[in-house]
Amino acid sequence: MAKKKEREAGRSAADRVVAAADAADLALVRFLYVDHAGVVRGKAVSRARLAERMAAGIGLTVAMQAMSMLDELQPVDGMGPAGEIRLVPDPATFAVLPYAPGAGAMAADLVRLDGQPWEACPRSFLKQAEATLAAEGIALVAAYEPEFTLGRREPDPGGGERLVPVDESLCFSTTGFGQAHDYAVELVRALEAQGLEVEQYYPELGHGQQELSIRHAPALRAADNQVAYRETVRGVAWRQGLWASLAPKPLPDQAGNGAHLHLSLWEAKPDGQPGGRNLLYDPDDRYGLSSLGYHFVAGVLAHLPALLALTCASVNSYRRLVPHSWSSAFTCYGPDNREAAVRIPSRLWGADEASCNLELKPSDATGNPYLALGGVIHAGLDGIRNKLDPGKPVEVDPGSMSSSTRRRRGIQRLPDSLSAALDALERDELLMDALGPLRRTAYLAVKRSEAAAFAAHDAAFECREHLMKF
Repeated sequence: MAKKKEREAGRSAADRVVAAADAADLALVRFLYVDHAGVVRGKAVSRARLAERMAAGIGLTVAMQAMSMLDELQPVDGMGPAGEIRLVPDPATFAVLPYAPGAGAMAADLVRLDGQPWEACPRSFLKQAEATLAAEGIALVAAYEPEFTLGRREPDPGGGERLVPVDESLCFSTTGFGQAHDYAVELVRALEAQGLEVEQYYPELGHGQQELSIRHAPALRAADNQVAYRETVRGVAWRQGLWASLAPKPLPDQAGNGAHLHLSLWEAKPDGQPGGRNLLYDPDDRYGLSSLGYHFVAGVLAHLPALLALTCASVNSYRRLVPHSWSSAFTCYGPDNREAAVRIPSRLWGADEASCNLELKPSDATGNPYLALGGVIHAGLDGIRNKLDPGKPVEVDPGSMSSSTRRRRGIQRLPDSLSAALDALERDELLMDALGPLRRTAYLAVKRSEAAAFAAHDAAFECREHLMKF
């Protein structure tokens, strides 16, 4: 009976999507996923075949999860020319795309031919992490806080093309607001049309750098939102003859682009969704953080060198993660400390419990959001289960401390390259076990290949490739 109800609910949701696609007169609907390289990929179906493909999925070669960001296929057992999975969309994520008239999109799972989640599906990895957390009575709510560089592609005097930022304004300057006004307004409207609620927008420190944050959501939806955000930021730019890049360092001499991860932990309802009590909050603590919150922070810090391979997942990421750059370079936490890896933000007046959250600074848009957020859940949950202690908070720039002081306090320098982060990931038994044999093998193969490929080229090639892909 339960299975029958699930099938009926699925059909009803699919019927609503088909009706919405008809009403919007869509020509194509994209089924989107994020690969191990962190690239958003997908296939599209015509409106005439939408109902059929929502039920049956769209075929996809298993090899795509062994493809690097340079479209170089890596030799991974089980991900060669033989074998297929299906892109099966989630109707709850359907949206008409304002920046692509005539098109819609949905986030898709990678599903085996027997209907079970494929062991290399990133979205299923996050679903499984959510379920593990829910079994502990906890639901995670999250939001990414991305930055990006807005500019125009112009011929480079040295050959090829370069990105020329739309402005050279100062941080938070009204000049920056003015130069990017038309783009920003269209972007806000495009995001809101897809159900993403915009929180704040402002010009950031770098030339042409923008920051626009959206409202938090349960973990899976937050990751889906990050995919939609990335697509919309770039899609709106293209329609205006501009180019937007969320790459960590598209311009080597400018401030880097992060995608800081904000999260809170809530009492889970029976269905696993967030309830009404924020488990991070303790009004009697100096910083408003509960003992469970401190344990979660400790778990994240303990696994952070390995987590970096998921949250800062590109060669380009490590141009940003340097001391004194407000992006974090050390394993520490602190209240409103923007050099700490985990920041405890000030709470909003009159909304202390609701606004109590944590911010993970070493995070950017080259990370697959499903893998990154799932990894954070597993790390934090390890801290909770084992009652780990994060030590004393750091209230100064950790880069200003002496090396002996950092060593005494257990503060480590984060990996300074993708290769070093991958080494840490391979040594982290908890995260390797959570990823599972196929996913971890493919992920490491893809990322190792990218590290090797960019090592053979100069910085200009690296920055240009990341600028174009993210």
